[in-house]
Amino acid sequence: MTDYTVAAVDHALALLLLVAHSPGLGVSELAARSGNTKARTFRLLYTLEQRRLVQRRGRTAAYWLDVQALYLGIAAQEQVDLVRLARPYLLNLAAACNENVQIRVRDGLESVCVDRWQCVHHERIASRAGSRRRLHAGASCKLLLAYAPEDVRQALMASELPRYTELTIHQPSRLALELKRIRQQGLSLSCGEMTRGVSAFAVPIFDRQQQVMAALSISGPTHRLQARQAELMASLNTAAATITVAIQSA
Repeated sequence: MTDYTVAAVDHALALLLLVAHSPGLGVSELAARSGNTKARTFRLLYTLEQRRLVQRRGRTAAYWLDVQALYLGIAAQEQVDLVRLARPYLLNLAAACNENVQIRVRDGLESVCVDRWQCVHHERIASRAGSRRRLHAGASCKLLLAYAPEDVRQALMASELPRYTELTIHQPSRLALELKRIRQQGLSLSCGEMTRGVSAFAVPIFDRQQQVMAALSISGPTHRLQARQAELMASLNTAAATITVAIQSA
């Protein structure tokens, strides 16, 4: 099969994504993480800087996204069907529950937040679009892993499963049982797996082929979510079902 990949473009885009995922790094660290030489990394960053996709800040010349990257993000929200179609229902869900709401998709052995709304409670949990997590911990991640192809689950089980808290499920046998339960119930729960005192509920969003394409979740302080669990779960299921209909009808 012919490979039409342009290496320089591939390396530049990989570096741009690295800046997006890990803002504030300097040339040396970006070079080490990207596998490029320091000189090549600087040239690639300089090129991206001229296009205003990245910018240098501070005396240490750390790199961050620039304004053109913002335009790309806004355009993606308008053009990517999942985000565009789900956005109104995500906002309705957020208004109804006033807790953090996220949509996450799987990317390899990680999940990525593609859209979110953050609650206005005084006691709230920080979240951001574009954040990445390993698939074994947290309600959305476990749900996406439960419905992922078998080879993805096997690859994750064979890798190291970090413990974020004492409640993180890091044993493959226990995780396999949890994933089976999620598939049976169509619901994923977590309590303190990523952050102590934080819980989450997640349910699937299906594409036109009835495959799980994303996870819709509500998260917040455990004491608040447990007190409203029935109400929040009903709202979450309704929103996910409505988004699924919108996607399948588009």
